[in-house]
Amino acid sequence: IAKEIAKKLEAKIFHIDKVLEEIKLDKIDKKIGSIPTTNFLKANEKIIPKIEDSLDNGKCVIVDGCFYHKEQIEDLIKKLRGYKHYAINLKAPLEICIKRDSKRKRVYGKEATRAVYNLVTNFDYGIGINTEGKSEREVVREILEKIR
Repeated sequence: IAKEIAKKLEAKIFHIDKVLEEIKLDKIDKKIGSIPTTNFLKANEKIIPKIEDSLDNGKCVIVDGCFYHKEQIEDLIKKLRGYKHYAINLKAPLEICIKRDSKRKRVYGKEATRAVYNLVTNFDYGIGINTEGKSEREVVREILEKIR
């Protein structure tokens, strides 16, 4: 979905999962069942200069990821203050999230997906879009309608 929106908006896309992997902070902490907030904040630090550069050069930017720590979203918004932004919150039932995870190149597994789902559903942030029963194309269209 993020890739398709980036294509339509001619936007630069930053994938948080890839950034975490590059800086070797994509490890799940077994005590909390997810990647710690501090790791995501370090990923923010890594990409913020690149985001600012893109925005300063008139390019749209998409930051793609599963933002299950509200602090990470708030950190991004605080550090990018002054730039117009939208937070899009895609929602789906746990069963669908588990199914989607099982089809990824890097599978995290049912327990990790459940732990992340529990974190994500602890708060609502931004524009909520229910993806259940919708095609990728329908979700993309709905997002573009909300931000234009």
